[in-house]
Amino acid sequence: MTASLAGFAATGSSARAGECPADKIKAGVREKVDVKAVGVTDTTLGAIDLEKQPANIKDRELRFRKLTIAPGGIVPWHSHDDRPALIFVQQGEILEYASNCAEPILHKAGDIRPEVFGTSHWWKNDGKETVILYVGDVRKDPHDHNM
Repeated sequence: MTASLAGFAATGSSARAGECPADKIKAGVREKVDVKAVGVTDTTLGAIDLEKQPANIKDRELRFRKLTIAPGGIVPWHSHDDRPALIFVQQGEILEYASNCAEPILHKAGDIRPEVFGTSHWWKNDGKETVILYVGDVRKDPHDHNM
């Protein structure tokens, strides 16, 4: 177990898997960090123009992607203020460093993470296994390539 995972395990957190412990939630507790994408493959598997659907949501796209994060890989800092998403961890374990949580959040295979307004974060694979995430998001800007 890496030092950061060991530190997480040693806290004795009572939070459910993939959640910030209630006593660690605090807005703006983690500031934006300038980390670059490392060891990440982001593949769009499909997308739907929501303006052309009965929902008629102008300038929005429902997108489904697969992210593969190699050991040591980093998904850089990004915000979900204008891009709600659901993340499903299909394989591996990964740490999330959220702007509103005073400690890293460990996500394991089978976890689903909602990402909504007020969520800014970055992720890191500190493990020895490749992590696979499936991501469904609603994107406004087709040039927004945030992970």
